[in-house]
Amino acid sequence: MSGTVRMRGLRITLPALALAALAACGNTGADEGNTGPLAILAQTAAGVVSARTTAAPTAPPSTPQQAAAEALRVNPGPLIQAGFEGLGRTQVLALTGENGALRTYMTPSKEALILRGGMLVGTRGLGRDLSVAEPGTEALIRAGQSGSGTRIMRYLAGDGLERPLQFACTTAPGPAASTIVERCEGHGATFQNTYLVQGGQIPVSRQWIGPGMGYVTLQTLRP
Repeated sequence: MSGTVRMRGLRITLPALALAALAACGNTGADEGNTGPLAILAQTAAGVVSARTTAAPTAPPSTPQQAAAEALRVNPGPLIQAGFEGLGRTQVLALTGENGALRTYMTPSKEALILRGGMLVGTRGLGRDLSVAEPGTEALIRAGQSGSGTRIMRYLAGDGLERPLQFACTTAPGPAASTIVERCEGHGATFQNTYLVQGGQIPVSRQWIGPGMGYVTLQTLRP
């Protein structure tokens, strides 16, 4: 299978080329039996590992492009691919639940990302999780406009209490077509999120999770 997905008129190479361009510039349903999206992902991963072990024990690990292509082949539901830069790994996540505009995507090991139209608004099961993000710049980003706003990022501390961090942010068009850059600073930290915006949706992005996790690159494999 090719490593390219055509999505709503946008041609995206999985996943390195599209993401490299950016870097440069709920109600959660449980899987039932072995037919849910997480079970399919788990079976796919197990099959890939088994094939490598029995047929080619010295073969290199599958690339993110290969993993994405295989997940698209076996899983008919919505999928995203996430590259966790702080963890040094890339994974495919399946949609497991929707609550209004919020979508929860999860790995077979129950690590979850919560997105709203491609905007990261929370994580679960990663450690040092982002409880919820309140991006005051979201409307500007989806419209591809320059401006400023406040972003609040809430994190769960070791004592179980939520700690909000407030950042002053500005948005501006990026150097690549259809991209918008969000630059934020506060509490001695600065970070930059980059979004590819199409029809108000964000199919490809690089977003900051927090001081503990760093950045995640996100790509919609199947909306």
